[in-house]
This record gives sequence, structure tokens and C-alpha cells, in this order.
Amino acid sequence: MPDDDKRRARSVPSSRIGRLAGFGGLASGMVAGALGEGARRLAAGERPSMDQMLLTPGNAKRVADRLAHMRGAAMKLGQMISMDAGDVLPPELSAILSRLREQADFMPPRQLDKVLAEQWDKDWRRQFRRFEPRPIAAASIGQVHKALTRDERHLAIKVQYPGVAQSIESDVDNVAGLLRMTGLLPQELDIGPMLAAAKEQLREEADYEREGRMMQCYAELLKDDDRFVIPELHPDLTRPHILAMSFEEGRPIEALAEEPQEVRDRIFSNMIELVGRELFDFGFMQTDPNFANYRYRADTGQIVLLDFGAARTVAPKVAAHYRSLLEAGLAQDRDRVREEAIAAGFIAPQAVERHPDRINRAIDIVVTEIARDDRLDFGDRAFVAEIRDEVMPIAKDKASWHLPPPETLFVQRKVSGTALLGAKLGARVDVRGIVSRILTETA
Repeated sequence: MPDDDKRRARSVPSSRIGRLAGFGGLASGMVAGALGEGARRLAAGERPSMDQMLLTPGNAKRVADRLAHMRGAAMKLGQMISMDAGDVLPPELSAILSRLREQADFMPPRQLDKVLAEQWDKDWRRQFRRFEPRPIAAASIGQVHKALTRDERHLAIKVQYPGVAQSIESDVDNVAGLLRMTGLLPQELDIGPMLAAAKEQLREEADYEREGRMMQCYAELLKDDDRFVIPELHPDLTRPHILAMSFEEGRPIEALAEEPQEVRDRIFSNMIELVGRELFDFGFMQTDPNFANYRYRADTGQIVLLDFGAARTVAPKVAAHYRSLLEAGLAQDRDRVREEAIAAGFIAPQAVERHPDRINRAIDIVVTEIARDDRLDFGDRAFVAEIRDEVMPIAKDKASWHLPPPETLFVQRKVSGTALLGAKLGARVDVRGIVSRILTETA
């Protein structure tokens, strides 16, 4: 493990009462923090709103720490918010919430042994020559251990935290309640379909036997593409809450940032192409772009792809909307981009009616970037600030709020998360050329 590994062993609250108490403690802590912030601002002569009092760095740290402790659907949703909101959150909050994109705390040995005994049997150690008790990775739903079986198989064993599958419904509802409390979600906004979709995806991610099948499906799609590596499933040791797969060597994807510009550009171009193929060729996408789901092999230039719990089919109508949007963008037809964005559900008609000039300027910025003839420099994020300046006033107008269809949001999460990785790597990619070629090849 790295010397700066700050993770710690903390039991996962697995009972319904324990997890409810965790949310209750978080809510009371946030209220106490808000009262303190309110008193400070009033003493300074300010008249703070409730969301200003609640959305403080101190409260953001409380949220991140508590969700990292609880893990499960609660932490997963926190990751989604932190990644998807990325560029529009205040810097202080964004920095603290980024903790949720790092590795989680892990189960202490006694809790781990109990889970393994329940999934295999009490003599589970007899199957292994070696089973590393400290995980090599710990995430929102499970943690991963290196193991060597008696028949010399080097495996990665993903073990699900106890109670995660049973707590999805309540965790999602409780996180939504916290968002309502902070004012991030207006009471008028119908988030029911989004919550239902989130629960469905989280239930899928908690089914490790399903994830094993998704991993095999993805491996079949990429069997002739040696730019990517997918672990091999080991069904004999896989259970509903244990996923056994081949251990694949690789460094964190961020290590690619140390490579020369040409290497970064080439490999990230491959990743952009993969997203395009998922959307327009495979009709099947791994929709979780967490950086931990990619590993880099410097000796071969390959990318190891991990974690297929969020893999799902892409609805043909969603792919069709993206195709129409991209075609309009490449043609620099800004009026058609606006029409297609409304049709796809990205923009609400009421937002166009209430803020036509800002919508048009934001579209112009995006079209200009995607249609440029030279390489797109993902490390140059100046245009993001320009877009934020246009969309933030719209976001503050709650009458303009709107949620795209859930199936579109899952795809967009992969697209935007991949772009964030490109920014992290400082890659420069011929996006126009890649997109044009894929659209032509898959027409």
C-alpha cells in the first residue's frame, strides 16, 4: 500500500437502525454547523439564506466523512453528486467532496471474516495459499483483496460491504432528504423518476453475479482490441456478494499524467473512441467513470478496465439523440443544437423561454470547442468557466430547473466523467476527427 494511504478500518453500519442513526447524526451535525454559521454571519451584519448556512465547508466535510464511513448507496450518490456537479460547485466544497472519489475506509478483519464465511463457508481459508487481509482498493459498495488459490490462480476478490444491498432504498431516500434540506433541490422539482432509476442501478451494482456477466459481455465486445484489458471472471468463487476475477497489474490511471504528451494524447484518444463505440456501436456502456475504474500499464500502453456493476445497455433513442446533437454540433448549426438539446431533455423549454441569450451563448461556446479543427486541449478549462458564467444564473432560477431522462443522465455521466479524466491528464485530442469517423462508421 502507498505510504500516504490514510484509509482506516471502520465497521460498516449494516443494520437499518444503524444506518438511520448515521443519517440522523449527520443531519443534526449539519443543523448545529448551520446555526454557528448563521450566528457568525449575523454578527458580521449579513442576512444569510438557509442554503448559505448549510452549505459550509464544515458541513461539506461532515457529509463527506459520514458518507465515507457509511459507504453503500449513500457514498455512491455522494460520488455522483461530486463528479457530476464538479465544475459548478464552489471550490471549497468541491475540494472536500472530492474525498468521496478517493478510496473509502475498509472493513476491520472481524467483519470481513464474517462476510466471507457467510458467502463461502467458515473454512474459506482452505481454498487459498494466501489471502491479503488488507484490501488493495476500497470503494462505495465493496473492497478488493489480492489472493492466491491452491491451484496457483492470482485473483482479485471483491467483497461487498454487509447491509449494502438491503439499505439501498433507505439510503437513496435519506440522501435525497439531505439535498432537500440544503436547498440544493427545490420542492417543486420531481426527482421521483431519478431516484427510482438510481435505486435500480444501485441494486444492479450490488449483484456481483450480474457484474460478472457484464464483465464477460464487455470482454467479448473487446476481444479483438488489444488496447484494453478486462479481468477474467472466476465463477467457482463468485457469489452474490463476492466477485472473483483475475488480478490484473496496472498503475493508477493518474500515472499516465507522468508520460510524454504524445503518449497521453494517444492513449486518451483510445479512451474517447471507446466511449463513442459504447454509445454508437456496442449499444452497451460501462457508465461509471470513476478514475479508480481504470489502470495504466506503462510497458504496453494498455488500459485495464475495472468495475462493471454499472454496465448497461444504451437505449436506441438515447444514442439517436446523441448522434443528432453531435451531427448538429459538427455542422456548427447552433439552432439545431438547441432544438436537439431540448428534444433529448438536456435543456428545458422554460429555460430557453426565460434565458434565451444565455442558452445561446452557452451553446456557442460548446459548439466552438467541439467543432475546432485543431486538437481539443482538455487541460485548458477556460471554456468551462465561460459556460459556468452563463448557466449559473439559469441554475439559480428554480422555475427553469429540469432533470433529463435518467437513462440519458447515466450516459452523460460517462461522457462528462471521461472529459474530467482528460483534464486530469492534460490530454490533447482530435475530438472532431474521432467523433466524425465513429458517426460515419456506425451510420
